[in-house]
Amino acid sequence: MATTIKASTLTVTIKEDITLNGVKQGGENTLRIGSINEISKRIVTCPANSETTVAMFHSSVADGTLSPLDIDDVRYIRVTNLDDSTNITLSLQSDVGEDDSTADESASLLIEPGRSFIMGVPNDGIGISDANANLVTDLVDLESLVVFTGSSAIDVEVFVASV
Repeated sequence: MATTIKASTLTVTIKEDITLNGVKQGGENTLRIGSINEISKRIVTCPANSETTVAMFHSSVADGTLSPLDIDDVRYIRVTNLDDSTNITLSLQSDVGEDDSTADESASLLIEPGRSFIMGVPNDGIGISDANANLVTDLVDLESLVVFTGSSAIDVEVFVASV
C-alpha cells in the first residue's frame, strides 16, 4: 500500500541581527513556498582538488547514483559550505539548448566558509553571456551545480524543495 505524501509549506527566513551605535540595523525576510511534497537534503563530501556535481536538473527524471531532479517541479535550492575555514567555488551550469544532454555554459561563485547560495526555480532561471557586459534577460535552464574544492576535502549541504 503506497503512502501519500501530504504537501506542506516551506518557510525560509533570512535574518540579519546587528546593532550599530545602539541602533538595531538588521532585517528579517520570510518566504513561504506552498505545495512542497518532496525534499532532497544531503551532505556531500567533495574531494580535494576536484569537481563534484552535487545536483542535476532535467525535464525527465531517471534512476542513477545522482538522479536528476525534475526541473519543472523544483521551487527552492540551497547549497551551504559547511567548512569553517576553506572557500569553495560553486559553478552554475546552464543548458542553453535545453536538450538535457550536457551543460553549454557556466558561471562560478565563491562561497565562503559557513555561507550559502540560494536560488528559486531552475527552469529558465539563469542567464549567462561572455559576449559583453550587457544585462542578460534571456534566461535558460540550470543544468547542474558543481562544487570545486581547493587542497582540502569540503562538506557541502544541498537542500532542494519540489512540488
